[in-house]
Amino acid sequence: MDSSWDAGLQAVAVLEEPTRRRLYEYVVAQPTAVSRDDAAAALAIPRTTAAFHLDRLVDEGLLATCFERRTGRTGPGAGRPAKLYHRSDTEIEITLPERQYAVAGRLLAAAVQEAEATNTSPRDALNRQAHAYGASLARPDHSLVETLQANGFEPRADGADIALVNCPFRRLAADFTQLVCHMNLHLVNGLAEAKNSPLEAQLLPAAGHCCVRLVVRGRTAPTH
Repeated sequence: MDSSWDAGLQAVAVLEEPTRRRLYEYVVAQPTAVSRDDAAAALAIPRTTAAFHLDRLVDEGLLATCFERRTGRTGPGAGRPAKLYHRSDTEIEITLPERQYAVAGRLLAAAVQEAEATNTSPRDALNRQAHAYGASLARPDHSLVETLQANGFEPRADGADIALVNCPFRRLAADFTQLVCHMNLHLVNGLAEAKNSPLEAQLLPAAGHCCVRLVVRGRTAPTH
């Protein structure tokens, strides 16, 4: 899952400044990259002000730059290429509580591709993809709880168990409960196994929680 939550919040916060937000909106609305002079003239602000805010937007990954000679001339005497600004390829999505619908989309697409290539059940393929993805999230410098937190599950200790307060796929799970909850189950189990955790994921839906709960291996926790 996307671990750039802090970076996303910072990028969104940058747009709170009115002039910066207007510059961003102007740049992304143009069919081609724009110069500092273009932006300053469009917003009727000093060039130095435009340059400062444009470069801040680049620093936060919201805009990107390129260099071109606007005159079309080349060779000696053509002058230095102008620094131009355009929308970056960075995608930023902030949801509260955190949702991870792009992850679900990638897993579902990979499952369909696998199922078509191997002539197997799409649901089985999705579960395998989810398990492998969960395992890929494990990092030696992060605990199981830290990894769950970083990926939007909001883990909470509940005795020997770990309850997951947030479902990163909540709207999908509401419409496609069996499919998405089993995907979630295999994802969390993939992570738990990769971390050699004494806990395992089980489907234990509870009001206001994720359908998955981590319990001591071999024990079925009571439903809530």
